Amino acid sequence: MNGTQWIIFILIIQLIHFLGTWKLYVKAGRKAWEAAIPVYNAIVLMQIINRPKWWVILLFIPIINLLMFPVVWVETLRSFGKNSLLDTWLAILTLGLYIYYVNYFEEVNYIENRDIHPKTALGEWVSSIVFAIVAATLVHTYLIQPFVIPTSSLEKTLLVGDFLFVSKFHYGARVPMTTVAAPMVHDTLPIFKTRSYIADVDPATYRTSVWNKLQLPYMRLPGFKKIKRNDIVVFSWPADTVYQFFKKQQGVRKPIDKKSNYVKRCVGVPGDSLSIKDGYVYINGKKTVLPYRAKPQFLHTVTVEGQFSNDAIELLG
Repeated sequence: MNGTQWIIFILIIQLIHFLGTWKLYVKAGRKAWEAAIPVYNAIVLMQIINRPKWWVILLFIPIINLLMFPVVWVETLRSFGKNSLLDTWLAILTLGLYIYYVNYFEEVNYIENRDIHPKTALGEWVSSIVFAIVAATLVHTYLIQPFVIPTSSLEKTLLVGDFLFVSKFHYGARVPMTTVAAPMVHDTLPIFKTRSYIADVDPATYRTSVWNKLQLPYMRLPGFKKIKRNDIVVFSWPADTVYQFFKKQQGVRKPIDKKSNYVKRCVGVPGDSLSIKDGYVYINGKKTVLPYRAKPQFLHTVTVEGQFSNDAIELLG
């Protein structure tokens, strides 16, 4: 969707929120119109459910907000005495629409100074796990992401099986574009080996699919470092049509943020001229000077008469 379509979509969401909660706002001692003002209604809601105002920020961060919405639905119901396990599941399974029923058809009272601490050991565990998932997803999506090297293309620098953490905030993290996706995984769910996101990947219907209309536009957060020559970088392969690595399948059209991740050494930046002579890379007419572990590996065939001397073996490594 383009910017205008997203504004219309957000306004529709705000209308849905207003229609489903305005009576609850009034019962909490607020004005009905406060449920209709974007952003401000979220701040007021945090006051109603007795949660910190910085939660509002989490509600507007892609992917993180998908985790926070169910939490806010449940907390809203509990602020009006709906504390049962059934109420919790109804809120989650109906995607928050159960609040409509409570808003219009049930007589509930606002609990102003309710105890927000879990009342059981299970509740304590669930609360801790939810917090851990939100925090880990925030770090994984916008700050640092772990990777395992699958191929040998950067051997001598990175070996197959190497485990590494990749910083996203140095160059500026890319904001997720696929709005409905599982947290903390890339394009495939472990164990199940299925897509971790909802999108139409058929090349024939990719551009017209309703699911793909929900994708966010390409955005990147500001970084504090520019990519330099010889930096090792992780990027999404632009021409990726692989559904799953090492699995033969007809080509697919994946969302930009779900394309396969590649790790390579950057030898040139925009504006550079590049040429290869005798196996060496030349940038702007100058031979690239690489660190020792990044130098090209050459295959030599050596034929000798007799045996190698110790000096020869040491020379050949």
